[in-house]
Amino acid sequence: MNQDLNIVHLLLNASWIVQLVVLVLLSVSVASWAIIFGKSATLRRISHHNSNFERDFWSGASLNDLYNQAQQAEGQGGSLQRVFSAGMREFLKLRERRVQDPNVLLEGAQRAMRVSNQREVDALETFLPFLGSVASVSPYVGLFGTVWGIMHAFTGLAALQNVTLATVAPGIAEALVATAIGLFAAIPAVLAFNRFSAKIDRMSNHMDTFMDEFSNILQRNLNAQSAAK
Repeated sequence: MNQDLNIVHLLLNASWIVQLVVLVLLSVSVASWAIIFGKSATLRRISHHNSNFERDFWSGASLNDLYNQAQQAEGQGGSLQRVFSAGMREFLKLRERRVQDPNVLLEGAQRAMRVSNQREVDALETFLPFLGSVASVSPYVGLFGTVWGIMHAFTGLAALQNVTLATVAPGIAEALVATAIGLFAAIPAVLAFNRFSAKIDRMSNHMDTFMDEFSNILQRNLNAQSAAK
């Protein structure tokens, strides 16, 4: 009885449909864990870079110096630095074209920052739909394997004269393994999806706030330059 209820033994003797379901679920579970570890490292690294850049930004360094640093560290910094770099780049380009209207200068920088902001959010949300799909679909895939396994077990029992618990248990246990593996794949995925979604929302709101603050700084600088003239 114990040998019959060994999980490996049950899977090896399961129908090919159940084996296929278990293989798919194990594959998406491995992929989910790879995404979870990779996404955790990425968000942690970006948060660290954002904190460092924000500290430098509010330390009183000139915007030109910060922009030069951002250009040198392009692709290596955080999302805030790239949003700042996009806005500052557009602002300087418009100044080089002899644009004098403060509203045009400010609106150009804001548009560039919004585009960069959306690009950063899209990059942060990479693979989140996959985790959401695994979280929502895996239990149903496991349930399908369970239903099929139970049907297969009862079909095999139909030819037996004497049906006991010992003859029923292996088939039912084989079927329930698919549901267990479905939950094993879904639970980490849904927890990671909710955690990452909340963290990305906070980072997106932080970038929106930074864009407003940087726009205010540009507005004050433009007003000061207009008043000096």
